[in-house]
Order: sequence, then structure tokens, then C-alpha cells
Amino acid sequence: MRDMFKKVNAKERVVGWYHSGPKLRPSDLLISELFKRYTPNPVMVVVDVQPKTIGIPTDAYFAVEDIHDDGTAATKTFEHVPSEIGAEEAEEVGVEHLLRDIKDNSVGTLATRVTHQLTSLHGLAERLTGIREYLQQVLSDKLPVNSEIIQNLQDIFNLLPNLTIPDDAPVFTVQTNDEYALIYVSAMARAIIALHDLINNKIENRQTELEADAKEAEVKESAEQAKVPSTEAGSKDV
Repeated sequence: MRDMFKKVNAKERVVGWYHSGPKLRPSDLLISELFKRYTPNPVMVVVDVQPKTIGIPTDAYFAVEDIHDDGTAATKTFEHVPSEIGAEEAEEVGVEHLLRDIKDNSVGTLATRVTHQLTSLHGLAERLTGIREYLQQVLSDKLPVNSEIIQNLQDIFNLLPNLTIPDDAPVFTVQTNDEYALIYVSAMARAIIALHDLINNKIENRQTELEADAKEAEVKESAEQAKVPSTEAGSKDV
């Protein structure tokens, strides 16, 4: 399969393999060792085909050697690596072209933006819940303290605004109200433009119907006028 793939896609390179998960399996290490024939350090991706959480349903791993401090033989294990899903420009254009046929034109851009923000808020709530559960397990000595995770959490908390300062809270309130007012005015303008387009469409359709009726009446009148002389000529011949 790899040789046939190279014949069709000579410029592309095999970097690893994947399976449908949803978790690691005991045979994954053996398969990764097999893929070392084709790439030095193969990546293994677990794809969750039935995701229950919001986010990218993939996890990427590299097989590494786990060296024990007690002097025992090293064992193979998987190390999780951060990953993201991207696409080339041609692929993005193709996906957008396919999604164009299933796009609901009755749903406006405002509703789409609100849906996307609602999905993002659900994802944020799940991430915050995970952070809280991790910190609780660390406090109860169920998990060891990871200094890297704690530093990342501290950086996140440092970016949050301090709403307890009297001068900052009104500023955020005013900004929020301004954004709501902008959304409201945009929705009103969109509704007015839609009504205006509907009226113009009705006028154009009525004008088209009148022109069609006038043309049909003109054709009938021309046919009747052409029919009378032919009848007279026929009677004279008889």
C-alpha cells in the first residue's frame, strides 16, 4: 500500500498511522514499531468517532522509551503531543464548496455568530471544569504537583481582568452595553433591508406580470387581425 501510494503521491510522505480509538490499545506499540520501517519516528493518532465533548476529537502520541530509576530494563510507552487540524488553501476551498450546498440561507450571519459563541462558551466551561477537578485532586494528594501546569494556569489567571477595582468594572459594563447596542442596531438594519428587498421583489414581479399580459394581449389582437382578411379571401375564391 505504501509503494502504491508513492506512485500516486510522490511528493507526500507517510508520517504515521491512526485508529478510531477512543483510547490507546495494547497492540498500538507493536504497530508503531512496524511503521518504523517507513518513517523513523511515526506519530500515532487516536480519532474519537463519537466525541462527547466539544473540541478536536483527536489525540496524537509518539512512542518513547520509559527509563526506570531502579535500573530495570526500559519499556516502550506513548507520550502525548499537542496537535491541531489544518488544511491547505485548496482543501479549504473544496470544503467550503461542499458546505455551500447544505448551508441554511434562512439563518443569518448574526445567528451563526451567536451559535459559534455559544459553542465556544460550552467548550470554555468544560475546560474550566477540568482545571477545577485537577486542582482538587492535587489538593487531595491524588495527583502529583506539575509545575508546568501550575505555571500555565498562573499565566492564564494573570490575563484575567480584575473586576474588583472600582474604575475597571464600569468600563467593562459600558463596553458590553455598546456591543449589545451595536448588535441590536445591526439586527434592525438587517430586518429593514430584508423588508425593502421584499417590496422591490413584489414590484418587479408585478411589473413583469403586467408586461407579460400586455404582450399576450398584443399577440392575440395581431392574430385576430390577420385572421379576418384570410377568411374574406377564401370566400371570394369559393
